[in-house]
Amino acid sequence: MRQFFKNFALITIGLIAGVTATVQLSATAQQNTTLPLDELRTLSNVFAQIKREYVEPIEDKQLLTDAVKGMVSSLDPHSTFLDKKDFEEMQEQTTGKFAGLGIEITSEDGLVKVMNPIEGSPAERAGLQAGDLITRLDDKPVRGMSLDKAVRTMRGTPGTKITLTIYRKSEERTFPVTITRAEIKVQSVKAKILDNDIAWVRITSFQERTVPDLAKKLTDLAAQDPKLKGIILDLRNNGGGLLQGAVGVAAAFLPNDAVIVSTKGQTQDSKQIFNATPAMYRLNEPGDPLASVPEIFKKLPMVVLVNAYSASASEIVAGALQDYKRATIIGKTTFGKGSVQTVRPLTNDSALKITTAYYYTPNGRSIQAFGIKPDIAVDQNKDGDPDDVLITREVDSEKHLRNKQASEEKLIADREKRRLEELQRIEEKNAKKTDQEKEADKAKAKKPVELGSPNDFMLEQAVSYLNGGPVKRSASKLE
Repeated sequence: MRQFFKNFALITIGLIAGVTATVQLSATAQQNTTLPLDELRTLSNVFAQIKREYVEPIEDKQLLTDAVKGMVSSLDPHSTFLDKKDFEEMQEQTTGKFAGLGIEITSEDGLVKVMNPIEGSPAERAGLQAGDLITRLDDKPVRGMSLDKAVRTMRGTPGTKITLTIYRKSEERTFPVTITRAEIKVQSVKAKILDNDIAWVRITSFQERTVPDLAKKLTDLAAQDPKLKGIILDLRNNGGGLLQGAVGVAAAFLPNDAVIVSTKGQTQDSKQIFNATPAMYRLNEPGDPLASVPEIFKKLPMVVLVNAYSASASEIVAGALQDYKRATIIGKTTFGKGSVQTVRPLTNDSALKITTAYYYTPNGRSIQAFGIKPDIAVDQNKDGDPDDVLITREVDSEKHLRNKQASEEKLIADREKRRLEELQRIEEKNAKKTDQEKEADKAKAKKPVELGSPNDFMLEQAVSYLNGGPVKRSASKLE
């Protein structure tokens, strides 16, 4: 019953979750790698057979490029070969400005799944929701289409339109949505003062500008309200981004020089420790981008909000703040993407994005596959989140990297057992509902919660916690 997904891609968000910011040159040409001759003969034979007998002629370059892509994508959900267009798009994406629909996607059961519509994007304005499955792009069925091709089809010139056919599990219906492509300018940091002198800071993704933009927002918040009593860092639906961005965000709230995250892999270069120092989080800006942040933010009572779509860089931040007991983590267990991808150019117009390391929290915890568990599990909706049992995380991926610190078989079996128990609990609860209550549930599902709004129940619980009030904990067996 588990849903599996094979790849992770971003459309118009501008981020590759967990990618180190420095693009490194490949040393492959200098390595003495012994290639297996028998397997190379097989590859050569298959290549020749396709060229000779396939129903239509195929260019040599396409065949070999697809062979390389297949080899890399078989490793894990996050490694991939980047051809010229992919490479250019990845370089554009880290700036947070380019054209498209404004959605993060993954692949599930041969379809394209919406991970998150970006706030203010054409996709969000069109009503797309996390968990929606895209079954057709214009008149082309998605099943059987590679994720790369789906990405290319959805990208396009600003002002042009594309019609997506959507299947929404929560409503058990299929419907078309026509979206006009646009240039997406992602503002990754948003902030405001809530009631009772509590600051709310939302980070939607980790980009080149995230750390300096956060510094400005925090400085403005302190000037706007000198009597701040607490701060809520909202990382919900944040799929990750630049590793340096995560280090800088955590550094804003932790002591100088504190260890934020460490990475370990095969090579010496992959074994690193990232501290709360400017050299570790500074990108293009000179000096210390956090120099203007008032010291109050190192001490204010703090809550971090997370959910199943908080991944990679978000988990680094949440894990560091949790390990130092600097913040209370509230929400749902995070996605569980605990690996680092490094981009290594191969030629002038191609590169390899390859998983090079696991990352670890300051206390040495691996987040891979199982994510960050909240200190206090809280639902997004007042009446519970029945769709949680349908959400897929890293651990549900057929080719996910194993967590070396845990006996995964036992943990996966336990999770599946709890998932089935939760399904049964929800079914029993629904069986007692009247038809009127069921219709009300469907109507509610059509209006997803706007994060940071007055009807944001999870945020409401975080505010109550900081004010010393009660918190309604999740009844979900998955938590």
